[in-house]
Amino acid sequence: MARPGTVEGACVWVRMRNFRAPTGLPGFTLVALGQLVSILGSEMSQFGLMLWAYEQTGLATSLALLGFFHFLHLIVVSPFAGALVDRSHRKLMMMLSDLGSAFATLMVFGLYLGGSLQIWHLYLAAAITGAFHAFQWPAFSAAISTMVPKEHYGRANGLMALSESVAGIGAPILAAVLYGLIGVGGLLAIDLVSFLVALAALLAVKVPQPRQSAAGLEGRGNLLQEAAYGFRYIFARPSLLGLQTTFLLLNLFATFGQSVLPAMILSRTANDETVLGIVRTAAGIGGVLGGLLLSTWGGPRRKVHGVLLGMVVSSLSGSVLMGLGQGVAVWALASFIALMTIPILNGSNQAIWQAKVPPDVQGKVFSARRMIAWVANPLAMLLAGPVADELMTPAMMPGGALAGTFGGLVGTGPGAGIALMLVFTGILGALVGLGGYLFPAVRDAESLLPDHNHSPPADEVSASLEAPAAPAL
Repeated sequence: MARPGTVEGACVWVRMRNFRAPTGLPGFTLVALGQLVSILGSEMSQFGLMLWAYEQTGLATSLALLGFFHFLHLIVVSPFAGALVDRSHRKLMMMLSDLGSAFATLMVFGLYLGGSLQIWHLYLAAAITGAFHAFQWPAFSAAISTMVPKEHYGRANGLMALSESVAGIGAPILAAVLYGLIGVGGLLAIDLVSFLVALAALLAVKVPQPRQSAAGLEGRGNLLQEAAYGFRYIFARPSLLGLQTTFLLLNLFATFGQSVLPAMILSRTANDETVLGIVRTAAGIGGVLGGLLLSTWGGPRRKVHGVLLGMVVSSLSGSVLMGLGQGVAVWALASFIALMTIPILNGSNQAIWQAKVPPDVQGKVFSARRMIAWVANPLAMLLAGPVADELMTPAMMPGGALAGTFGGLVGTGPGAGIALMLVFTGILGALVGLGGYLFPAVRDAESLLPDHNHSPPADEVSASLEAPAAPAL
């Protein structure tokens, strides 16, 4: 090791001084790689906890409640998280989100090792994770706007979608195999290690802070005023409000069916976790292809087509086809198509917002945007389990109230009631996407809203151009 005061030590010090933390698209690629590892660990532990919870109760309600507590606290905290993101350094906020999730995982891990883990502990952990995840998405979204030029927004969003989807391929199968070998405790330990990788990647890159804009000055105030500013900004722009209203309706219908989808597959396969793993892996492969396509293509020229047509395709495949199918082949195909569409849908929408909203208020605006889109999700999750367990499942058993009418469509017996829920909600979701074309404020959002005309400072653009090419994922 070099000693201070020596020639060797001086050379090391000079090299450290001259080190330039990666930024631009290469820097964001490093962040995406760290998130890939973290998401892989989290998906594996969540898969294991879901299996454990269903084994303990045998009820779809227990799975739906996990999502309910996560989303409820995420939505409640989001407006304040967005204000704090704009007040603070974006990299710090991203790290805070990872640390909070790691704390919740550590808590569950300790309870499991002590032999005292109960279902309600998972609900508490989901609430904690949801609260800290409220910081992650607006911070990452705003970081894209300052790290990469506007013409690469679609590609950067594609990289994040690619990270999530790559993890989605391996996590279900790995978790299904390891669940029988190392149990929930081993999967939780892997998750904790993955958080360290994500934090190291964030520490290694430079995340520039945005320049002050007129909207940023207008949005200043106390924490409550800044939290409310995001809503005022959106409600003053009918096109932004219209886009989020379509997502609100889509999420309401999709969440009502998707939150109990694992219960449908498990109940129709005698709790075969391998089948569930195959279906989720097929979804992950579709997501990888969709994210790869978006990261290289950048999305359609008119991003609104990616949004509205993406809603139609994902609803018809991920819900309608999923409900109609009665075997692993159709379920896997449905998941593949739906998840291949989701990165294009979300990435196109994200690119619109990143181009239209000034970066220094994106934390506040994006948090308000997500709250509008997701406000109905907790209610859908809260109702989905009881509707599936108490109403739809008995009605679709042989001789049930709806079995004679819809039995030929989705079959009868365990899981058929949830399948019928998926068909109905998928049709409604597709109608939401098609209905968006009826409203000029939504259909013509890109031409009606002016761009904020932001680009990263010249030194950051040149640094990204001089850096080595981003590694292929």
